[in-house]
Amino acid sequence: MVAVNIRVQKHREALRQAGLRPVQIWVPDTRPTEFAQECERQVRIVAAADQRDSEALDALMHESLADVEGWTA
Repeated sequence: MVAVNIRVQKHREALRQAGLRPVQIWVPDTRPTEFAQECERQVRIVAAADQRDSEALDALMHESLADVEGWTA
């Protein structure tokens, strides 16, 4: 077990030397059945909204796109 810890430590140090840093990212747990049900619920809402001709939604999308002009990576 000690050898594995040393190997991992060396690997992480090499990554840091390469200019990288560790980050922790939390993502949704997709395993519960409630997750799939919530996805389906949201898909139905989006599909229903897509069927309507919404000037307000179009205006929001155009306004949002205007906000990203000039962004850089």
